[in-house]
Amino acid sequence: MSCMSKLFRAWDVDQEWLLPPSIHEFVPAGHLAHFVRDTVREALDLSAIIGVYKAEQGQPPYHPGMLVALLLYGYSRGIYSSRQLARACEERVDVMAVTGMNRPDFRTISDFRKRHLTALSGLFLQVLRLCKAAGLITFGHVAMDGTKLKANASRHKAMSYQHMVEQEPKLAAEVQGWLDQAAVVDAAEDAEYGTDRRGDEMPEWVANKQRRLEHIRAAKAQLEAEAQAGPDAYDPDGPGPSSGMQERGDRKPSPAARPPDKAQRNFTDPDSRIMPSGGGYVAAYNGQIAVDSAHQIIVAQRLGTNPADFDALIPLVDQTKTNLGRKAREVSADSGFASEANLAAMHERRVRPYLSPGRLRHGQADPTTDRVLKRKPLMQGMADTIRRAGYRSRYRLRKQVVEPVFGQIKQARGFRQFLLRGFQKVRAEWAMLCTVHNFLKLHAAAA
Repeated sequence: MSCMSKLFRAWDVDQEWLLPPSIHEFVPAGHLAHFVRDTVREALDLSAIIGVYKAEQGQPPYHPGMLVALLLYGYSRGIYSSRQLARACEERVDVMAVTGMNRPDFRTISDFRKRHLTALSGLFLQVLRLCKAAGLITFGHVAMDGTKLKANASRHKAMSYQHMVEQEPKLAAEVQGWLDQAAVVDAAEDAEYGTDRRGDEMPEWVANKQRRLEHIRAAKAQLEAEAQAGPDAYDPDGPGPSSGMQERGDRKPSPAARPPDKAQRNFTDPDSRIMPSGGGYVAAYNGQIAVDSAHQIIVAQRLGTNPADFDALIPLVDQTKTNLGRKAREVSADSGFASEANLAAMHERRVRPYLSPGRLRHGQADPTTDRVLKRKPLMQGMADTIRRAGYRSRYRLRKQVVEPVFGQIKQARGFRQFLLRGFQKVRAEWAMLCTVHNFLKLHAAAA
């Protein structure tokens, strides 16, 4: 051991502060925490949220702006759970810089998010226009894609209509047998303990089966009602046909007004749909976005229950123009978005499309002779355009523009499963994720 003593900086954990600390000193200048807090305070219109609080009763609530900033900052750091956000308010100095040392409990955060979902999803447009004002959007090339995100439900909690038909009478007979058995036991206990003693509660082992039977009957009735309704009965703003009752977004015809045997309903989140993902199937939703090529700003977003993407192209194109007042000059998307009708609609809107018409069949050398999709004039012309351009095709921009955005949301920020249940709630949650993505781009440009 060296005889020379090394001097260290003081480590005095009992040292008291002579002056109160400033939250601006918790994290370095230019940190995202300062940017989110100050942008929410100074640049966002929160009147739709603040206007809800009118009655002066009880203790004053936490400031809505603080809770909005907490949610946006938490999402930007991959913290989505209300319990984790509440814990971060106590443990992380960057979060303290956002909340101003406030410590809302997890129930307050959860209730605030649920109560103001619509207004929170509306912040997407405000942040997008801040990005436009900062010059981050060029309206040149916009790339579109969709990604499957797991619902807050397991695919194993879904049951097919055929299985419902088979299980309902079996389960009903089993439950009735248990109820008869319980009645016999009740009569014996009345004789033993007297009729004035409680003993009328349904045993838990009976109640569980009874509840499952009720869930099956309710789901079966919903599928049957859906099969009997016409195609115009679907709410265009709703979740659409159930799993097994749609084909490329359209409801399958049911001649007998009876659901197909493979039609399914999920007991946990009935609005979710069974979708292919990662070589298997999951209960999921399809999040779709349009991304400007200049700085990867999400200029339009939507969420659907159709595993296919073709019905999202025109809504995303139109939403881009509505959001920003200008249309994109050109749009690229993969084969899931390509159809003869979509190409015709793009020409009507005078937006140049670069949509992949589909892959070649195995062993075919000529890209114009035999494709997976049927040969149609506009689709064939699109195939010729992409083929002639080769590696210089504008279609190649799609991968480098839109796919990294999904990687940032799902991998970098760890969002792979929705926290909420129900189509409208999940759609608002997807809008919040897209808002936070643009927030981060805005912060990077301002740094």
